[in-house]
Amino acid sequence: MRIAVGGLHTECSTYTDVLQTTGDFKVLRGNDLMISDFFSFLPNSKAEIVPLLHARSTPGGAVARITYDLFKTEFLQKLEFALSQGPIDGLYLAMHGAVHVEGMLDAEGDWLSAARRLVGPDCPISVSYDLHGNLSQQIIDQIDIFTAFRHAPHIDTLETMERALNHLISSIETGKRPFVGWAPIPVLLPGERTSTVDEPAKSLYAQLDEIDKVDGILDASLMVGYVWADVSRATAAAVVSGYDQDAVQQEVEKLAQSYFDSRADFAFGPITGSLEDMLFHAQSCGTGPVVLTDSGDNPGGGGVGDRACVLRHFDQNNVRNAIVIGIADAPATDLCFQLGEGAQTDIWIGATLDPARSKPWNGKVKVERLGKDNKRGNRLALLNCNGLRIVISDKRFTFHEPENVASLGLDLSKEELIVIKCGYISPAMAEIANPNLMALTDGAVNQDIEALENLNRPQPTYPFQKEFEYRPLCRLSARAD
Repeated sequence: MRIAVGGLHTECSTYTDVLQTTGDFKVLRGNDLMISDFFSFLPNSKAEIVPLLHARSTPGGAVARITYDLFKTEFLQKLEFALSQGPIDGLYLAMHGAVHVEGMLDAEGDWLSAARRLVGPDCPISVSYDLHGNLSQQIIDQIDIFTAFRHAPHIDTLETMERALNHLISSIETGKRPFVGWAPIPVLLPGERTSTVDEPAKSLYAQLDEIDKVDGILDASLMVGYVWADVSRATAAAVVSGYDQDAVQQEVEKLAQSYFDSRADFAFGPITGSLEDMLFHAQSCGTGPVVLTDSGDNPGGGGVGDRACVLRHFDQNNVRNAIVIGIADAPATDLCFQLGEGAQTDIWIGATLDPARSKPWNGKVKVERLGKDNKRGNRLALLNCNGLRIVISDKRFTFHEPENVASLGLDLSKEELIVIKCGYISPAMAEIANPNLMALTDGAVNQDIEALENLNRPQPTYPFQKEFEYRPLCRLSARAD
C-alpha cells in the first residue's frame, strides 16, 4: 500500500499587510518528512509512505501568491512523479485551514482540488486540520476523511495527524470508503475565548469521542474557525466522517446546534483587561512568576510580532522587575551579534516588519547574552535596560514555551514578571504561571472582535450580529454518492 503525504500549514490574518514569503516557511521535501519531528509517526506506519512536500510557517499575514504558486507547483510535480512510479493507494494531507493567499478566496480548496485532479476519483484523500481552520464546500467535496485537533492549546497535533493517516490506511485495507458531512455554524470567536481547557468548550469537545463510537461514524470534529480572516468561509463548523448518511447527518446537526446554543457562554480563561489594569494586577498580586500575555501581537495566531507597546509602557512607567520576550527585529538582533556580549549601545527595537501600524522603542541597553535556537534557526539576544530585560529575535517566532529562551541561560520559573506575545498559554507555561494575565493589546490579532472590519464574513455571524435564529443543515460531500 503506497500513501503519498504532503500539505500546507499556516494561519493568516487579513489585518496586516505583511505577506508571508518562502523564507517564512519550513519546507520539508521527500525524505525530510520521514525524519522530521513534525511527522515522527510516519516511519512506524504499516504503509509505504511516499513523502512529497510539506510547507509550514509561524502564522502571519497572507501568503504571497508567488510563494503559494511555487509550493503548489512543486507539490503537484512531486505527486505526479510519484504516480508515474506506481499506483498511489491514498493521499494524506496535513493542512491547517486558515491559509489565505493574496488574490485567492479559498487556497486550501484550490490545493485540494488540484491534488484530486491528479490522483483521480478513486484515490481516497484524508486530511488533518487545526480546529482554528475555516472550511468550504469545495474543500469538503475533494476529501473522503476529515479530522481536526480536539485540544486548544494544541497538545494533540501529532495524535490527530496519525489518526488521519490510520483512518486512511484502514479505508484502503477494508475497501470501506467513508464520506464527509458538515454544517457551518454562524459563530466566530477567538481561540482565547474557546480554549478546550475552559467551559463550555471543554464539554463540547468531550462529545467527540462519544460521537466516534456511534454506528456508521468514523470521526467527528468541531471547528472553532479562524476569526482574524475577513473571508467568506470564516465560520465555526461541525464535521463528521462516516459511512451512514442518516447517522452522519444526525450527529453533524446535533453537534452544530450544541455549539451554537453555547455561543454566549464562551469567555476568556485568564484574568483579562487593558495593559494598564493587567500591570497593576501583576504588581499588586503578591505572587509570581506572573505570565502576562501581549495578546494583540501574538505570532501564534497571526500577529506580526514586532510591536514594542508593552516594552514602551514598562519603560515609561519604570517597571524593572520584568522580562519582555519575543519582539521580532532582525536589524536590532544583527547589531547585538556584531557588538557581542557585554557591549552597551543605543538601540531601536520594533516596527521593522510593519512600521505603518506600530512604533519602535529606543533606549540604551547592555547586551547580556546571545543565543541561537538551532531547532528553529533563529538568533536571540537578551538585553538589559536599567534592570528591564528584553529578548529579541531575528525571526518571527512564538515564544510559548519556557525552553524557547533556554539558550540565553534563562529559567523563567525564577522570574517575577514575564511578558510573552501570546493569547492562551501552553501547558508548560501554565505550570509556572502564578497567575496568568492577558492584556488586551492592539495588533493584527487583537481581541476586540466586534470592532474588526467585517466586509466578507457570512452574515449573520455571532458576535458581529447577535439576534438571529439558526437551525443546522448537514451538507454532504460530493463524494457521498
